[in-house]
Amino acid sequence: MSGSRRPPSDPGQRSRGSGRSKPTAPATADRARALALTPVSRETLERLDRFVALLLTWQQITNLVAPSTVLHLWTRHIADSLQLLELVPGAQIWVDLGTGGGFPGLAVACALAQKPGAHVHLIESNNKKAAFLREAQRLAAAPTTVHATRIEEFVTSFEGRADVVTARAVAPLKSLLDQCFPLLGKSGAAGLFPKGRHAELELREARESAAMQGWTMAATLVPSRIEPAGHIVVIRDVERRNIRP
Repeated sequence: MSGSRRPPSDPGQRSRGSGRSKPTAPATADRARALALTPVSRETLERLDRFVALLLTWQQITNLVAPSTVLHLWTRHIADSLQLLELVPGAQIWVDLGTGGGFPGLAVACALAQKPGAHVHLIESNNKKAAFLREAQRLAAAPTTVHATRIEEFVTSFEGRADVVTARAVAPLKSLLDQCFPLLGKSGAAGLFPKGRHAELELREARESAAMQGWTMAATLVPSRIEPAGHIVVIRDVERRNIRP
């Protein structure tokens, strides 16, 4: 008999069996603040609540988010993800690279669930996290496909359409763009990459690397509405120049 521990798929199962406590006052206040910053429909909120409940259950077994952010999960992760939607209001097909515990991809998918034709591809190479994403996808009825593969493997094999490519807390912008330029250039997608206080420096380094490889792009920094020192790097119009020898 295996000694591994698997979190229950039903969040209520653990609470009934172990008397898991109800959300604390700080957590409840954080949820209210997040919803004030990024309002959602009743149906979306129900999906997000199911997603968050499952995440908190699995978090006891494996780190899906940094433990220091759990009490502020709604603002630090949910609202931080949902703010991306207003930057690309007409986008339907999203690709989220290195989804981890579901951010921003699964949170975005919960918000897009009632939009006809919307779909989010979640790319996550860690098998435990990919298993969590599949269970969260099912419970939240979110329009997603989980790809348990590495970013570079997905980028080279993906043949579908993409309107937006996202990645959050995955890698420095230069390394990230080096991997996903082919996807951005091929699909004409916009890139949305939340970054911290060093966003301007990361963008400068990414521009230099792109120019050396023959890529051109339009890039802007949009201040984050959630993280005071943060910015969202918005990449558009990625093209490959012909470099003469």
